[in-house]
Amino acid sequence: MSATRTDRRVQSVRRSGLRAIILFTLFLGLAIAAFAGPIPPAPEFPRGTVVETIHHVAVADPYRRLENGDDPAVRAWSDAQNARTRAYLDMLPGRTEVAAKLARMLRTASPYTSQLKARGVHIFGLRSDPTKQQPLLVVMPSSGDVSQARTIVDPNRLDPGGGIMIDWYAPSPDGSKVAVSLSKNGSEEGRLHLYETASGREIGEPIDRVHQPTGLGAAAWAANGRGFWYTLYPGEDAPPAERRFNVAVYFHELGTPVASDVRVLSAKEGVPRTGMIFLDDGAGAPATLASVQFGDGGRWQQYVLREGQPALRIAAYADRVIAGAVAKDGTIYGVSRKNAPMGKVLRLPAPYAGGFGAAKTIIAARPDAAIVDGGEFGAPLKVDGRRIYVTRISGGPIGTAVYSDRGRRIATLPAPPISSIDEVVPLPGGDVLYSVETFVDPPHFMRWSPNTGKAARTRIAMTSPVSYDDATVARVYARSKDGTRIPLNILAKKGVKLDGRNPTLLYAYGGFGANMSPSFSTGFRRMWLDAGGVYVIVNIRGGGEYGDDWHQQGMLGRKQNVFDDFAAAAETMIALGYTSRSKLAMRGVSNGGLLMGAIVTQHPGLARAVVGRVGVYDMLRLEQDENGAFNVGEFGSVKDPEQFKRLHDYSPAHHVVPGKVYPAVLLMTGANDGRVNPMHSRKFAALLQAAQAEPRHPILLRTSQTSGHGIGTSLDEQIDQDTDELMFLYDQLGMSVEQAAKE
Repeated sequence: MSATRTDRRVQSVRRSGLRAIILFTLFLGLAIAAFAGPIPPAPEFPRGTVVETIHHVAVADPYRRLENGDDPAVRAWSDAQNARTRAYLDMLPGRTEVAAKLARMLRTASPYTSQLKARGVHIFGLRSDPTKQQPLLVVMPSSGDVSQARTIVDPNRLDPGGGIMIDWYAPSPDGSKVAVSLSKNGSEEGRLHLYETASGREIGEPIDRVHQPTGLGAAAWAANGRGFWYTLYPGEDAPPAERRFNVAVYFHELGTPVASDVRVLSAKEGVPRTGMIFLDDGAGAPATLASVQFGDGGRWQQYVLREGQPALRIAAYADRVIAGAVAKDGTIYGVSRKNAPMGKVLRLPAPYAGGFGAAKTIIAARPDAAIVDGGEFGAPLKVDGRRIYVTRISGGPIGTAVYSDRGRRIATLPAPPISSIDEVVPLPGGDVLYSVETFVDPPHFMRWSPNTGKAARTRIAMTSPVSYDDATVARVYARSKDGTRIPLNILAKKGVKLDGRNPTLLYAYGGFGANMSPSFSTGFRRMWLDAGGVYVIVNIRGGGEYGDDWHQQGMLGRKQNVFDDFAAAAETMIALGYTSRSKLAMRGVSNGGLLMGAIVTQHPGLARAVVGRVGVYDMLRLEQDENGAFNVGEFGSVKDPEQFKRLHDYSPAHHVVPGKVYPAVLLMTGANDGRVNPMHSRKFAALLQAAQAEPRHPILLRTSQTSGHGIGTSLDEQIDQDTDELMFLYDQLGMSVEQAAKE
């Protein structure tokens, strides 16, 4: 069919735009070698005339075309943006030295094994080795002797370039076999492989589509070890737009064809289209708990899976059971927020009559500390034969208490006051391993004995060339716009002068119930302090630091609280004398990138420089993406008039004002990001570049072709990204690169 006259005119305009961008790219490439002085102007992209009417509101979208990453003009423009960003960053004095120091810090830290699972006489874990691009799956004796650790799966041998990563793994109850999901280039599109523990030999038939960046994935073994349950996404027979939705659970019996696997949990049993399924096999328990979340919004159902039986739902959304764990006798313990926003623990013995709606509360909610969230962000409960380990958070720091199987408090696992316990691993014989880290102490595992009530440090620990002996951690509070107290964790060198002249970098997240708990940084934060900076982690609403209410106050129609909290934290740092607006910088990742976009548009004069990594900026187009549909429970939907109004009120892409002075901004994204479409960064960059009234404050876009949302990024790429961010901030805040690079 021939094109109409209008189609031909559009195609001509597109060809002209593409030619202009290609010529700009060639010009910029020639200019880079001789680059000295002001940064080259940003490559322009033709503004469109798209205007949509949504609930009687006219919404302009001049860069709609930038949503199509396959458009040759968009690719050429992105390449030109990368070339311009490189021209700026690569000409900065000291970049080579900063990158070298950062690499030395990261590469000379010791290997560290985490995400531990005890099965049979083995402890499995993912071993991060700084001489490797990706973590390895290893196994060691139940004694925890890391010197005897042996590699089962090494993604670096599968791809020396670091393009293959382990999404997750699940060992069999006796530890003789392990199921592993592998994906490529940060895509998080996982394929399940089965390995023998003793030999590391792959056995059986691989299973495709077990993990996606939208609903994630999991596997859990039957108690007899003869098969396992696993998540599966639709295949080629489904429409392309549906292949990251409608996850189901299948059961695979070893030695049988994958094609004969039986579906046991799906939409038929109540799994929503945007379902996310997490499996807990209880390390050989007679039942598996399937926790099914409705998108990312915090609504959960719970199911029991038993071999050869239909799935049994034991908690509906109204029961508000967010997570649980299965004991070896089949008893299920669940964390419920029903009438208990800080979380309480229920006990449900087999055969699960009445489900959690009829279960008894054995551990009541505490007013001062909340049981941590489940799903992707932590394991609130672990059980062994006689004890329950309950992990709670209080404003940021995380600790674990020990109870009997009937709810009597026994002990608290020893840990420093401002620290976090991220993993609890019951061992055969009754001891337990648990991880501890602080802002100044590297992560390590302690071993606690119920017989002595004492804990001792194990050899499962990271040693780092980085020391924070010259630093202090102060915890202060800001007052948000509505009077809410917001915790700030301030990492600074001892004796820091409160003269308003310290370069200060604020970081926060503020969404999905995710917690900003104490953590150790081998490279980035140390490099920031070495350059004379102050680093601040802010526990704003939207996270789960003070329980479900804290999360609820920062989601849906109350999302503005998140931005107000962060702005108040920045103003507090200025008022306390740490810094000034000309010395203030901010950074955020993913949902934290949205935070950066909102701060830039709502408070353009608050900070001198801002970095947004893999951020969300167009809130009216978010749910058009696959993962955006999962986010509706957190942000809301444009289909709802009231929710549309709230989204439109703060959507960064819709509040960029031409002719306004904005801070310098570096937007970083990954071409393979399946969680946040890179188009958000493209559109926001184009809008800010067209609007910026201060040429000394560059708006930069950096797109990585070898990474996605950050999960599975190779070590080399991580170093490059951190170096670029540091150099951008050093330059914009006038910091000493020589001091930063000094050994």
